Amino acid sequence: MIKVNNLGEKNSVINNFISELRNVEIQNDRFRFRKNLERLGELFAYEISKTLEYKSETVVTPLGSLEMNVLKEQPVLATILRAGLPMQQGFLNIFDKADNSFIAAHRKYDKNENYNISIEYYSTANIDNKTLIIIDPMLSTGESLVRCINDLLSEDMTPKEIHVANILASRDGIEYLNRSLNNVNATIWVGAIDEELTAKAYIVPGLGDAGDLAYGKKNN
Repeated sequence: MIKVNNLGEKNSVINNFISELRNVEIQNDRFRFRKNLERLGELFAYEISKTLEYKSETVVTPLGSLEMNVLKEQPVLATILRAGLPMQQGFLNIFDKADNSFIAAHRKYDKNENYNISIEYYSTANIDNKTLIIIDPMLSTGESLVRCINDLLSEDMTPKEIHVANILASRDGIEYLNRSLNNVNATIWVGAIDEELTAKAYIVPGLGDAGDLAYGKKNN
């Protein structure tokens, strides 16, 4: 079962940063683009932190002591390369002791513009009975995400819970997740849901290619 939390439905600075990511003129500033991804990573991490488990801990100050609720354990962050890296840094700014996993997944097109999902790098921490947060700025068709989740779960490790952080998602992508992951419980956190996809599976109005805007166009 897939649950969707659309953080952009309520007024907050999340929408400020997403508007800058979408803005074709501001996109020319690559540093600012990466910084906005990082800021959104921090804000998404804060929102997700409200749902995690906490424990009571005695904190000693210079003048006394008191009981405070603190995180019971840090989540595991699984980042989709390369576009997810700036957003991951934002999550690490909040979950600063988190273990990390990395997956290089992308669409590979042939000369007829058909594509398949290619996984070219994969390295995972122990996610068994842990809270897993998958970080990928864009959810377009959903095929790459389903492939990544299935690969992570095929390692004989079962996360306690799964969260997915996407700044932008397509309606088709969310529906594809619901059809393809009907045996997986996950919460999708999005900043906005767009209604269209192009023939090459780009989100419309979207923002373009997040990886290219953050790091420059790739040759292959």
